[in-house]
Amino acid sequence: MNKPMTKTQLVAALAEATGSDKATANRALEAVTEIVSKEVAAGGAVTLPGLGKFMCRDRPKRMVRNPATGEQFEKEADRVVKVTIAKALKDVINS
Repeated sequence: MNKPMTKTQLVAALAEATGSDKATANRALEAVTEIVSKEVAAGGAVTLPGLGKFMCRDRPKRMVRNPATGEQFEKEADRVVKVTIAKALKDVINS
């Protein structure tokens, strides 16, 4: 398996694909990241066409188990990010 693309590589590829410089591509990537993060943290959802949908989901208080010791304890309610992959991306991967 290949190593994941780094931010530097992503910025370079984005700059090349858009015909801009790396600084502009980096600012665009950081802006998208910030916008998605703020919206999801506020309980909203963001759809990136062709990639997927990012949303926040509440998880209730529940019993969990420490796999090292087997000890069970109650974990407080929390929130997690859920990503649903777009059909377009699934089709590209499976073609």
